[in-house]
Amino acid sequence: MTNLAAILSLFFIVATALFLYKKYNPQGVLIFSGVLMFFAAFVLGTHLIELQKPTGSTFFDLFKAVDEGFISNLTRAGFMIMTIGGYVAFMNKIQATNALVYISMKPLAIFRKYPYLASAITIVIGQMLFITTPSAAGLGLLLVASVYPILVNLGVSRLTALSVISASTIFDQGPGSANTALAAQLIEKSNVYYFLTHQIPLVIPTTIVVIILYYFNNRYFDKKDKLKGNQDNSLIITSDFKVEAPLIFAILPMLPLIILILFSPYIKLFNPPITIDTTTAMMASLFVSLLFLLVYKRSLKKVFDSFSAFWKGMGEVFSTVVTLIVAAEIFSKGLIYLGFIDTLVNVSTHLGLSGVGISVLIAVLLFFAAMLMGSGNAAFFSFGPLMPAIATKLSMSSVSMILPMQLCASMGRATSPIAGIIVAIAGVAGVSPIELAKRNTIPLIGGMLFMLTYHFLTL
Repeated sequence: MTNLAAILSLFFIVATALFLYKKYNPQGVLIFSGVLMFFAAFVLGTHLIELQKPTGSTFFDLFKAVDEGFISNLTRAGFMIMTIGGYVAFMNKIQATNALVYISMKPLAIFRKYPYLASAITIVIGQMLFITTPSAAGLGLLLVASVYPILVNLGVSRLTALSVISASTIFDQGPGSANTALAAQLIEKSNVYYFLTHQIPLVIPTTIVVIILYYFNNRYFDKKDKLKGNQDNSLIITSDFKVEAPLIFAILPMLPLIILILFSPYIKLFNPPITIDTTTAMMASLFVSLLFLLVYKRSLKKVFDSFSAFWKGMGEVFSTVVTLIVAAEIFSKGLIYLGFIDTLVNVSTHLGLSGVGISVLIAVLLFFAAMLMGSGNAAFFSFGPLMPAIATKLSMSSVSMILPMQLCASMGRATSPIAGIIVAIAGVAGVSPIELAKRNTIPLIGGMLFMLTYHFLTL
């Protein structure tokens, strides 16, 4: 029965990946696969469904698991992620995000004589913006409207400009990232702790390597395309990026991050320490933002009308991210019930793979899974919940396995021609998404290999 369960788990993994690649609704695919694996585990007798309040019927327990999944995730990371989504939507509504992007891109004017250096610096600035604006497609479109015309006018190709814009979103980092929220939850730490203690020390050296790779990669391919007569620097859009909000509003998207870091117990600025979680920081920042808007608009009605964007943003995040987390948890539990973890560990041990070897293998698989699915969230959410149990069996720390997986998933997204950000920015600029994904592939595979080597050598 154990061998049959292992074969079934592999079948469900392959079938799920194929459906996700074909752009089937990920929530539906993951929940359906998970429930089927629950049923298969019950029939084979490999595992019983674990519920806080069983119904007394195995059949209804299959669906009670989904119910408990929603409740547990809403009380844990779900509401926090929804408040982040609502705050980001509100920042977009009042154009505070536009103000931040406008100010952040001003330093590029210094590098007019060095276009490829300017394009490389865009990656750094963009990644800092991505921490406060955790929407890859949203930030990508803002950068296309603001920095894309600047870079092309400086002399780089359209593909180079778009490649560095997409590279701004290759690391889902910061307390506002949904992937960060899930990873922090899995290692049972706060978002801020995970961000400051684990993400930043790995992201900084990897970013430096990625920037170098992009610099030489883009120069090489631009020269190659120019010799072939394929390079087209003509602008499809004009630099009409406007900011209607006061530039002081640029502080508002960064406010939650500033609050979280200043009042973090790990920084120790206050004695006794003041501990603020992500949701509280978002709510406090929202209140301050409403005061800013009230002073600017001088109309309570207009402020409350704009406030509706916060609730709409929360609803949109619930229907996309939170439901995906629940679906992924059901899927991962199905794999656990079928004994996938035991099988993976046993096979890896038989092949002579160490815990590090298994971690590298899984991280690389997630990179390519994100490439196929076009979503870093779908790839990481599907397999992330499995890692604490696997890490325990391999006598490794959970974070040592989860951190490279999480970053590999977001890196793989930028090499996918069906990823939302790639399709969106390529479409606006009139470039093939496939060509843009190909331009990103070499530097990101190189960056991934460096990241994995650096991470496991410094453990």
